[in-house]
Amino acid sequence: MLFQFITDYLKHRFTAKSRHGTHSPFVYKLADEVIYDFKDKSEYKNIEEQRKKLFNDDSIITVTDLGAGSHLNKNRTKKVSQIAKNALKSPRLAKLIYRLAKNTAPKSAIELGTCLGITTAYLAKTDANAEIITIEGCPQTAAVAKKNFETLGLNNIELHVGNFDLILPDIIAHQPSLDFVYIDGNHRKDATLNYFKWCLPKINENSLLIFDDIYWSQGMKEAWTEIKNHPDVSITIDLFWIGLVYFKKGQAKEHFKLKF
Repeated sequence: MLFQFITDYLKHRFTAKSRHGTHSPFVYKLADEVIYDFKDKSEYKNIEEQRKKLFNDDSIITVTDLGAGSHLNKNRTKKVSQIAKNALKSPRLAKLIYRLAKNTAPKSAIELGTCLGITTAYLAKTDANAEIITIEGCPQTAAVAKKNFETLGLNNIELHVGNFDLILPDIIAHQPSLDFVYIDGNHRKDATLNYFKWCLPKINENSLLIFDDIYWSQGMKEAWTEIKNHPDVSITIDLFWIGLVYFKKGQAKEHFKLKF
C-alpha cells in the first residue's frame, strides 16, 4: 500500500500544474490568492505553539478507531505525542485549510475527524462568529482536543463524540445549508460516498467540500472519481493530499490537478 501511495504521489507531481497552467479565472484566482499564499499570518502562531506542546506530550490514551485506521501505527494505546506526529495535518496543509475556510467565509463549518483539534482550531480562527461543528470518533482523543480549544481560548467550537454515520445526518438536518465541510475520517469508499451524498441536499452555489486523503487507498481513489463525476459538481481541484469540490452554477465541469 505504501509503495502504491508513493507511486501515486510521483505520478501526481509529474502531471499536476501550477497556477499558470490553469485556464479557469476562478481556479487561477483561488490558486494565486489562497492555495499559494504562503505568507505567515498572526492567527497561525498560537496554534503552532500548541502543536509543539503536543509533540512533547507523553501522556497515554486509548484510541477508539471507527474508520480505516493509520498506515503508520495500529496500536490502540498511544502517546499523545505519537498521534500528534503521525495523525495531525502538517502545518502547511492545516494553514491551507484555514485559508480555504477564510476565503469561503462560512457561517458554519463541519469537520469530520477532530483528532487533537489543531485543524479545528484553524477553522475556528477564521471567524470568531462562525460556528465550527466537529465530530471525533474517539472519546479520549476528543478530550485532548477539548483541552486544546480551552488553552487557545476558542469558544465557537461544538464538539461531538461518536460514530460519524450516526451523528452527521442529524447535524446536516439542522443546518439551513452547508457552506464548508471538511471530511477527514473513516477513509473508506462507501463511507466517503455516503457523507458526500448526505451533504448534497444542503449544498449551495458557494459551498466547498474538502475530502482528505483522496489517494489513501484504491477505494478512496474510486470514491474521488465518483465524486468528480457527479452531475452537481462543477469544479474539482486535486492537490493530492486533499480534493476540493465546488458547485458553481453555470460553470462548465472541469477537473484540475495542482501541485502543492
